[in-house]
Amino acid sequence: DKNKGWVSLLERQLKENVLGEFRIVNSSISGETSTGGNNRLSAQLAKHKPTLVILELGANDGLRGTPIPHMTKNLESMIVKSTKSGAEAMLLGMRIPPNYGERYTEKFASAYVQLAEKYNLLLVPFLLDGVAGIDGMMQDDGIHPTELGQPVMESLVWDKVKVWLDRR
Repeated sequence: DKNKGWVSLLERQLKENVLGEFRIVNSSISGETSTGGNNRLSAQLAKHKPTLVILELGANDGLRGTPIPHMTKNLESMIVKSTKSGAEAMLLGMRIPPNYGERYTEKFASAYVQLAEKYNLLLVPFLLDGVAGIDGMMQDDGIHPTELGQPVMESLVWDKVKVWLDRR
């Protein structure tokens, strides 16, 4: 249920705790890769004119074994497009299961950190921190969070959104 997902929970947090008008537009598409997100972003920026773009992409790239430089290039392009449009960008990092090999999984996770450092972005290093591997928090596939995991994820993002709000 989208109304119980972390994005909807974040929107409720904003309405309950922040003075002023903020609207969240969830432009995500389940199963999308960084290539798809990068291809769609310009139109979304022009349509919605955001002040903050929260980028949570790359997990599907990793699960497909996409070369890290390809994913990084797409994420970097989205960061640049966002900032050129007048928005700030925030990056939500992901990790992939260890069966992809230590070298790949380490490079995958560090790509988010490196981009955040390069562009001085707010970063949630791992969106599933406190959710991944926890009974009841993950679906049977071991990849997707359950409804119980959504508030934990929202809390991680909310902590960074509060930093962004304080800087405004």
